[in-house]
Amino acid sequence: MAITLHDQVKPENFLTFCRSRLFAFDKNETEPPKPFTDKEPNMPNPLLLLSLTFALLFVGDAVAQEQPMMPEPTPEHQWLQQFSGNWTTKSESSMGPDQPPVQCEGIMTSRMLGGFWLINNMKGDYAGTPMNGIQTIGFDESRKKYVGTWIDSVTSFMWHYEGHVDSTGKVLTLEAEGPNFMSDGKTTKFEDIYEFKSENELSIQSRILADDGQWITFVNGTATRSKSE
Repeated sequence: MAITLHDQVKPENFLTFCRSRLFAFDKNETEPPKPFTDKEPNMPNPLLLLSLTFALLFVGDAVAQEQPMMPEPTPEHQWLQQFSGNWTTKSESSMGPDQPPVQCEGIMTSRMLGGFWLINNMKGDYAGTPMNGIQTIGFDESRKKYVGTWIDSVTSFMWHYEGHVDSTGKVLTLEAEGPNFMSDGKTTKFEDIYEFKSENELSIQSRILADDGQWITFVNGTATRSKSE
């Protein structure tokens, strides 16, 4: 079986070999080989120079082949791009049947990170209390699911999302499990639902799974893209 140079010598070892041949001389000699001409006393062997040139090309090609391809954003990642921009938000929150709804206003600044991650920075006023929340959303190719996190300035809990976009391509539903504000000491399931009504209008809902198995909507809101964009 024929054995190629690539099979016998690693690129880095082959380069070292060529360099050693180019500048080598007999160990029994006290000086390098005599020059070809008196006019060019230090001119190396042109055949060795040619060998070294091919060696450099060989090593460069081998290294290029060994480098992995950089990942590219998928269509699912690109879907998140439509969030990018500045938004004005308005919402109404209901924390229970015996409590009046709370009106909230704020802004949402959205940007993509490297084409893979959406970062939503939300600032607003909740019942007179300033709040800042940071949300990340991406797409896990191995699990074929949207994933994300949420943290804010009024709780110590980090939310972890999993979700999907519906068949219309307009609605993103993110599911999470967290503290149940309707039952102290318990956790339950939540859903955040984002629906693009148009390029510049976004509907936002949050739902909680009650103890009786019914989903209750406790946040209804809208986000409107800033006119300056």
